[in-house]
Amino acid sequence: MKKLILGLTLALGSTIIDAQQLSEVEITAHKAAGDVYMLTGAGGNIGVLATEKGLLLVDDQFQPLAEKIESAMQSIKNNQLRYVVNTHYHGDHTGSNSYFSHKAPIFAHENVRHRLTDKENHDVNSLPVVTYKDGLNIYLANENIQLTHLPSGHTDGDTIVYFKEANVIHTGDLFFEIGFPYIDLDSGGSVKGYLANVKKIIEQLPDDVVVIPGHGKLTNKAEFNAFAQMIDFSIKRVEKALSEGKSEEDILQMGIGEKYKSKSWSFISEEKWLKTLVKDLK
Repeated sequence: MKKLILGLTLALGSTIIDAQQLSEVEITAHKAAGDVYMLTGAGGNIGVLATEKGLLLVDDQFQPLAEKIESAMQSIKNNQLRYVVNTHYHGDHTGSNSYFSHKAPIFAHENVRHRLTDKENHDVNSLPVVTYKDGLNIYLANENIQLTHLPSGHTDGDTIVYFKEANVIHTGDLFFEIGFPYIDLDSGGSVKGYLANVKKIIEQLPDDVVVIPGHGKLTNKAEFNAFAQMIDFSIKRVEKALSEGKSEEDILQMGIGEKYKSKSWSFISEEKWLKTLVKDLK
């Protein structure tokens, strides 16, 4: 959890990267299914497809971790990196783009390139070189990697990555397995859009799919559905309170309710989640 909080703080709250803290981070590989693995370290979860014809990387955390990420990939299968995919533009998912762009082309939704370009003093090497509007398929060895854009959810540039043969999905930050989600309202995110996207994904997934969430541990469709139910409950609770004329202060006093209080965590507390809901729904 400490590594996770560090990653989110660096990506979303602080402009200063603590090199000493990152130097202590270890990148750990977890097998998902088939040739697909999840790497954890600091920041968003990384997906790796490791085949005899090369590697595909989904998200890449922070620049100081790039060589550790590369080493972890190579420990799974010592082969060439062929493709990189960004699920969205946040720094804990794109921070090592400038390192890996010299090794393989980066794919992302067109809004990811736009938002990275808009960053002050951005590195041109960090930009995706293949962008799309709705999605595309990448074929590597016997795997069909399906990239699908879903609008106005976590951000306006979200992509989910489904490995069809392995039956593994990387949701990006459309799933926080650890608790309440972060919805970036200033970057095209939307509370109701987030829920609609999550429901759409769940409807299309096989029951036995393995889920790599944006943050948290490897999980399954049932847990993803429980996450959707929590968001649905939260929206309805706050909408009802707002329709009754309750203020933000009233809603914070009311709280999220006993069922979901445990979903509060260090970065997205119950208070922050409720404030996000109020801001977007009022």
